[in-house]
Amino acid sequence: METDMQKLMGGSEEDDEEEMDMDVKEEDDEDEENGEKHMGTQVMVGPDGLMTVTGNNNQFNQQQQIQEQVGTPGGGGAGARKSRPLEEKERTKLRERHRRAITARILAGLRRHGNYNLRVRADINDVIAALAREAGWVVLPDGTTFPSRTQGSRPVGGTSAGITSSSSHLVSPQTPPASVRGVSSGYRASVEYNSCRMKGVFMPTPSPYDLSSSARSQTSGMVGDGGEQTESHPLIGGSMEIVNDKQIVDLPSKLPERDFAGTPYVPVYVMLPLGVINMKCDLVDPDGLLKQLRLLKSINVDGVMVDCWWGIVEAHAPQEYNWNGYRKLFQMVRELKFKLQVVMSFHECGGNVGDDVCIPLPHWVAEIGRSNPDIFFTDREGRRNPECLSWGIDKERVLRGRTALEVYFDYMRSFRVEFDEFFVDGIISMVEIGLGPCGELRYPSCPVKHGWRYPGIGEFQCYDQYMLKSLSKAAEMRGHAFWARGPDNAGSYNSLPHETGFFCDGGDYDGYYGRFFLKWYSQILVDHGDRVLSLAKLAFEGMCISAKLPGIHWWYKTASHASELTAGFYNPCNRDGYASIATMLKKHGAALNFTCAELHFVDQHEDSQEAMADPQGLIWQVLNAAWDVCLPVASENALPCHERMGYSKILETAKPMDDLDGRHLSSFTYLRLCPLLMETRNFMEFERFVKRMHGEAVVDHQV
Repeated sequence: METDMQKLMGGSEEDDEEEMDMDVKEEDDEDEENGEKHMGTQVMVGPDGLMTVTGNNNQFNQQQQIQEQVGTPGGGGAGARKSRPLEEKERTKLRERHRRAITARILAGLRRHGNYNLRVRADINDVIAALAREAGWVVLPDGTTFPSRTQGSRPVGGTSAGITSSSSHLVSPQTPPASVRGVSSGYRASVEYNSCRMKGVFMPTPSPYDLSSSARSQTSGMVGDGGEQTESHPLIGGSMEIVNDKQIVDLPSKLPERDFAGTPYVPVYVMLPLGVINMKCDLVDPDGLLKQLRLLKSINVDGVMVDCWWGIVEAHAPQEYNWNGYRKLFQMVRELKFKLQVVMSFHECGGNVGDDVCIPLPHWVAEIGRSNPDIFFTDREGRRNPECLSWGIDKERVLRGRTALEVYFDYMRSFRVEFDEFFVDGIISMVEIGLGPCGELRYPSCPVKHGWRYPGIGEFQCYDQYMLKSLSKAAEMRGHAFWARGPDNAGSYNSLPHETGFFCDGGDYDGYYGRFFLKWYSQILVDHGDRVLSLAKLAFEGMCISAKLPGIHWWYKTASHASELTAGFYNPCNRDGYASIATMLKKHGAALNFTCAELHFVDQHEDSQEAMADPQGLIWQVLNAAWDVCLPVASENALPCHERMGYSKILETAKPMDDLDGRHLSSFTYLRLCPLLMETRNFMEFERFVKRMHGEAVVDHQV
């Protein structure tokens, strides 16, 4: 069993030590063969007064002759001089072996407990570089290290003068404005950091758009004294100069884009407006909608996605469903030969980012909540969140004689019966199952209505009587009844990790109680998804279903991943919190819909570095967790996107260039249809994006 585990984990600490010892022996052999090659040619004066020039190859023989001629009587001095270098060499070997053995143990510990992707024969420089990148610094291949642009000055700043990586020499700008310059390989910093964070995780080669905004806008060069050597750079289409052993890249003014012609076809859907169906379940402005849908059809968009709101369809009484407006909408979609993705939305709309309408939960549910507020998620202060039902009542008959699971199942079965013809004809291609706030599988840990603001860590939502009952049962089974409580040092909605005793480095989150609580808290999330998806699979038998996961990327670079923990994802730096979710989805044949496909919006937040945010690292962790179990992955943008750079980020995520298995997104949903998207400039850019997602060649147009 132990041997098998070593094979799976890629070797043990003993293996690392053996390889390190082998390295030492190889170096020792080289030293013995080379003799004293490292010493230069010397001029020595012999007893006869003549000057003798000794080279590297015969130096030892000359030295021996001199020692024999000038040594003390009896030859004792010569023997002592011979023995000292040998003893010193043996001591050096022992010190080197000891140092490498310690390095091997450090590397093994970082791989095993810290998820560092360090090579087997890594040295202490690799360790220091990995730790520096985790702290948010940039480490260049030659070892030059400097803070990122939000932490301090860096060689590729947007100033009028450049700074070399090894000196403070300032030069007036002399380069023409037709190009911009940056340090070679600097744009790979974020990817290099993430490759060190996750062991065995695929990280794609970044596009030139991963350059920092300061590097893109810079118009002055980094130069040094001395001659220059220029060569073309095949990756970024510019030239690279060698100035005093420093690599400087001359980038073209218009960064080249990756050509997606011939790449796999990824269907593109457009999410319809939140208020396309009103509270009376009537279709709003059908003529205007039809005009917009025809425009989408003209650029070969594959289909549309729409929320089927529980608060509209079953608004007034249990099991009284009104699907009238949705039937008219679906007919329009069918006539245009669109595909249709529908969302079973068991949450309220309003109060979150991007919400422009208010759609509460059904009236009869709100009435129950007034008399029994524990049906809603509750924070430590007792504040209720009516955004969705607490998972604690999944099996409690508190909804007019039905459990929450039965309510969800009856709703889904009604939809399946009502629109049977659309399933039979293949118009409906996927059904997404709402599993929590915003339809996402997560706790409502960051409610704006309770004062949360980015980048607050949020709060645990487990203080309704039903969740506390479950926690108490779990604590008793563990044999520690006094653990039947939530953390009392986890801060508030807008706290930062280091301000709390629970989430700070070395905090209680990694103690005995913390691990117990977080395991229970995250397991409640997985169990809820498991139960609801099992019913969805029954209601939509033979149909593709999916579940949505959020991209909670702030504080991802910290040890605790505090904002993910409060949302229910037990994903600290030494544990993969998404593998169990991917396995659960695979069990039901459900696809994963992951938000946060575009990365550009993080650059727009000046405090993103202060929040230790890493959306790219999170994306690739989740994608690899899904792909490891052969799970289809769909995605959507989290915030509005209308410019080319944002679309390019999405494309790089949708179709990773260097993935040998050719993995890519199964579909992408654009959020959302609105007047701004239909403006000429934005619509032309969107058309270009759709073509590239489809793998078609594009011709640039003036916009």
